[in-house]
Amino acid sequence: MVELDDYQSDAENQWCPGCPNFGILKAMKNALVALDKRPEEICLVSGIGQAAKLPHYLRCNFFNGLHGRALPVATAISVVSPQLRTIVVTGDGDCYGEGGNHFVHTVRRNPDLTLIVHNNQIYGLTKGQASPTTDTGDKTRLQFEGVKISPLQPLALAIVHDCPFVARGFAGDIKHLTELFVAAIQFRGLSYVDVIQPCITWGTHPISWYRDRIYHLPPDYDPHDQQAAMKKATEWADRIPIGIFYETEEPPELFGEYFRASIYDGALTSLNFPPQRAIAALLGQFKTAKQHGAQERGGSGKA
Repeated sequence: MVELDDYQSDAENQWCPGCPNFGILKAMKNALVALDKRPEEICLVSGIGQAAKLPHYLRCNFFNGLHGRALPVATAISVVSPQLRTIVVTGDGDCYGEGGNHFVHTVRRNPDLTLIVHNNQIYGLTKGQASPTTDTGDKTRLQFEGVKISPLQPLALAIVHDCPFVARGFAGDIKHLTELFVAAIQFRGLSYVDVIQPCITWGTHPISWYRDRIYHLPPDYDPHDQQAAMKKATEWADRIPIGIFYETEEPPELFGEYFRASIYDGALTSLNFPPQRAIAALLGQFKTAKQHGAQERGGSGKA
């Protein structure tokens, strides 16, 4: 039986005291324990930012990559090592800004992984610039006259492109967030959870602003109704819904299934590919049988 201590990391935490990221970390641990997932069965993938530090504080496999590039790395891991549950942990700037192109095309591809976005509507690591989800009119250290453009609607973007599982949680409601994480991690296909995570240092709204507006989607809400999901996904400001917005009844084919089926039905990492031999074979493709001089390349040469 897996216990919370199995995921305890010795890394020193660098988040601000009282940061809602701690709530997300707690919910993640709770979900993995509830699912009886061992640390060696999990692979976390992240990019850059405060959210991307979470894998350091959870004892399991992880890959900390480049800014905005967590999703393509995670897609490769999920295809090559399907025995692992791949979970991407990223922020609104990392995923919707620098990684916005990867977000869109990952939704289209439907790899078997879970995407968790810490959405604090600000660039916290770089001291408070507006992110793609900052509300219009909000003032930041850089946009001191207020943000002039409308925020991205990432949930609506995912729903309109048939992301098979779309949800939103709140870092201040750990019990509900744990339930969302459990459902997302169990889901076969791309499961996407946007988490409202107010930044207590650089954020444009206090936690109380969100608490006063957040409500749970009602029991009679139908997550299979795409039009209703789109309407709820764009609901903001006065009332902010959380829960599972959209879930397809029949998820599309997983990205990479056809690839594995044509090569090897299982984890490609289990195949015996000696690294040195593979590299030598690859480099050998670039060797030429004849050494060409300058004249043969179109340049001048000496007789």
